[in-house]
Amino acid sequence: MFWIIGGGAMVEGLAKAIHVPILNAVVPQLEHVRWEGLHFWDLIWPLFMFIVGVSIPLSMAHRRAAGASRGTIYLHAVRRAAILFVLGMMAQGNLLAWDLSKLWPCYSVLHGIAAGYLVAVAVALEFRPRTQVLIIAGFLLLYWALLMLVPVPGVGAGVLTPTGNMATWIDQMVLGHFHHGENTWFVSYLGFASSVLLGVMAGHVLLSARTAAAKLRLLASAGAGCLAVGLVWSLALPIIKLLWTSSFVLVSGGFSFLALALFYWLVDVRGWRRWAFPFRVIGMNPIVAYMAMMLIDLHGIAKIFVGSLLPRVGIWDSLLAETATFLVLWLFLYWMYRTRSFVKI
Repeated sequence: MFWIIGGGAMVEGLAKAIHVPILNAVVPQLEHVRWEGLHFWDLIWPLFMFIVGVSIPLSMAHRRAAGASRGTIYLHAVRRAAILFVLGMMAQGNLLAWDLSKLWPCYSVLHGIAAGYLVAVAVALEFRPRTQVLIIAGFLLLYWALLMLVPVPGVGAGVLTPTGNMATWIDQMVLGHFHHGENTWFVSYLGFASSVLLGVMAGHVLLSARTAAAKLRLLASAGAGCLAVGLVWSLALPIIKLLWTSSFVLVSGGFSFLALALFYWLVDVRGWRRWAFPFRVIGMNPIVAYMAMMLIDLHGIAKIFVGSLLPRVGIWDSLLAETATFLVLWLFLYWMYRTRSFVKI
């Protein structure tokens, strides 16, 4: 979330000002790949999915300990997914325009998270962890088969262009004039759910009675294994985030496992927590941070404080503007943190 609410923009502003080769090499990583391939920025959404999955076993254990029934857990999951779906339409689907002709009901990061979360909760509730692994494999293989083996009318099978693939064709059939963009949805639920379920596997590891060293080994091994299988699979099934291909699920999941292992080692094993405080402030209210970025003119608010300085700082103007924008939101989140005003769905 740090990168979304200003981290990326601040790095770009710094690169514009000082022209350091390392920063110039980083800047292209702060935008999405057009179609096939992978940049750092393409990992942010699947990392959200992964972290949602990590929380599922922890949340279920807490709810079961409190006496919640299976039906209660299902109802809570459906309610949460529905709220995320509506918030997604508000943030990226033009719901607040109150114009049906402009509505994109299935065009949001939050839609993908809601769908993946709901399927993952059902799998986590009904099956043991070992069976969950088999279900992930089944989802990924089924998605591969649908994309590569089932012919699209008028196009053929195995076509992975933005307009010729099976997932996009189904979205167009279901949504009609409400279809928008090149992200895919309904068939991609298989990929979304798999990304969340990889996080569920990590949650099982963290919740287990294993030693910290054993947990680290499992997380790192899972990350390396997912990366290896995903990269090999990408030779036949390209890594395409907009399609959320099975190879993309595994490669992004591999990086997610490794990132979790790193931060688990830093924070939980080594006990280095103070450095993470600014990020904790953001992470305690991620929905607020995300919706604020989508719906509020934070740049306009920031210009109230630094607008008169921007013409005077020359090449540093972008960095100053983006830093001020970031601080406007972070300070609001800090106030919420201090007042313990945490928005939960």
